[in-house]
Amino acid sequence: MAKNFRPLDYQAKLDLSKIIVKNPPRHDDQVPMDVLFVGAGPAGLAGAIELAKLVKEDNEKGGNIGDVEIGVLEKAESLGGHNLSGAVINPRALKELFPSLNEKDFPFRGQVKGDRFYKLGEQGMMRMPAPPTMNNHGNYVASICEVVRWMGEKAEEMGVNIFTSFPADTLMMENDHVIGVRTAPMGLNRDGSQGEQFMPGTEVTANVTVLTEGTRGLLTQAYLQESKISSKYPQIYALGVKEVWKVKKAPEYVTHTLGWPLPDSAFGGSWMYPMGEDMISLGLVVGLDYKEHNLDVHKLLQKMKQHPLFSEYLEGGECLEWGAKTIPEGGLNALPETLHGNGLLIAGDCAGFVNVPALKGIHYAMQTGIYAARTAFKALKEKNYNAGILSHYDKLVKESYVWSDLKKVRNMRQAFKAGFVAGGIKAGLMTLTGGAFPGDSQGYEEDAAEEKTVNSTALVEDTGLSKVDAVYMSSNKTRDDIPSHLTIGTDIPPEVAEFYVNMCPAGVYEKQGDKLVVNAPNCIDCKATDVLGPRWQPREGGAGPSYRLM
Repeated sequence: MAKNFRPLDYQAKLDLSKIIVKNPPRHDDQVPMDVLFVGAGPAGLAGAIELAKLVKEDNEKGGNIGDVEIGVLEKAESLGGHNLSGAVINPRALKELFPSLNEKDFPFRGQVKGDRFYKLGEQGMMRMPAPPTMNNHGNYVASICEVVRWMGEKAEEMGVNIFTSFPADTLMMENDHVIGVRTAPMGLNRDGSQGEQFMPGTEVTANVTVLTEGTRGLLTQAYLQESKISSKYPQIYALGVKEVWKVKKAPEYVTHTLGWPLPDSAFGGSWMYPMGEDMISLGLVVGLDYKEHNLDVHKLLQKMKQHPLFSEYLEGGECLEWGAKTIPEGGLNALPETLHGNGLLIAGDCAGFVNVPALKGIHYAMQTGIYAARTAFKALKEKNYNAGILSHYDKLVKESYVWSDLKKVRNMRQAFKAGFVAGGIKAGLMTLTGGAFPGDSQGYEEDAAEEKTVNSTALVEDTGLSKVDAVYMSSNKTRDDIPSHLTIGTDIPPEVAEFYVNMCPAGVYEKQGDKLVVNAPNCIDCKATDVLGPRWQPREGGAGPSYRLM
């Protein structure tokens, strides 16, 4: 009989020697920037825009900062191509970034008209009062892809250099000082040899490098490990699988659910948002500390769509796009104890600024990007890029609403590790006490250290959109003959291989007999594999999904 297992026991370790290069030679082919944002999501673009504003204002006032080269690297072929979110957006950070604009000027799909919250059964549902943390009054439904593209246009108008199809896979350091990044090479054959279209990686140097890689950033992981920067709790993650549908008529309200189709041992829930009169976003999010080795989030979403709550709107409709992404859920106590270093700042989802009970992270990402820009500006003015100056960033974050918001809910996600009923009671007490109960003394493990139960009974049958068709609907642009970017551990037993097959929403892993087969081009960079199994690293620029509506 197959044994229960810990995914961590079969996971390859990070090879820091390949991710961090020490004391690289300086040469003329390097691209110099003053400040470099690694990742063109909400955090990176907000930071670039804020820094461009500060530089312009300083020069107009007769300051001495002069010309400042601001760069933003993005691994997708076009802006927004790798961005996926709910998304219901709190406009607070955008208002701060663009004070002269009104909310109607932002690329939103509509204002939230109300919230609905349900506990689902297989056929029925029970409406419940929405938790106070999930009150979306004053928020807006949006496509994060559209928001990112709009922000990118604003950044370019302000002179920011945006480089798409430039994934950073190496952090460059001189002694203990970050000096920039090297991007992934292009045109490698499947065996790693140089193809006819080969192009080596580009080295981009900077006085200040801001990591805004998004969830589970490789360079962020490597830097924290290299610098021995820990956190009170380990970061934990959820996997969200999402579809956008064209429908006859969209629901009026923002809807969230919990319960079915998830087993009682899993934490998560679903959403359905209107994106205009004839379009909806819906998806399912599940914490990666789930117990059953054969839980499959993609298949559960397909089953969920048959529920009357969703089928009423989907009947006669058309699925336009599909995608998946991991979400950091650890909260305040899982943030790195230090968010800066010599020549380096960490902002947005790669640090873990997500409020799980409120299902919000976008405006926190933007706000921390803004604080990173203000800190970089201060460093540029003083021509000092050491950790002492850049520690100003931590101060700004800790004195902000980002920190106070997260502090109030700092242990709420961890409370549900005790089960839904006990977690609900604890979460209620945390809400009443502003997070003071039950305190921060309880220890938790990373997701990969949580034991998986080998389950011989299928949790859900195949139905709806297949994984192969789903990858097609993500507009995956990866070459079939690209080298694998996934590092598999050694001696993978059959039950762990089955776990990888079910865990991955994109069908990257297949079990043929006792052999694990890896279809690396299928990968849509959701990073679930990096949390619980084979390690992920960036591929050549433009590979992966190409989202338009997500």
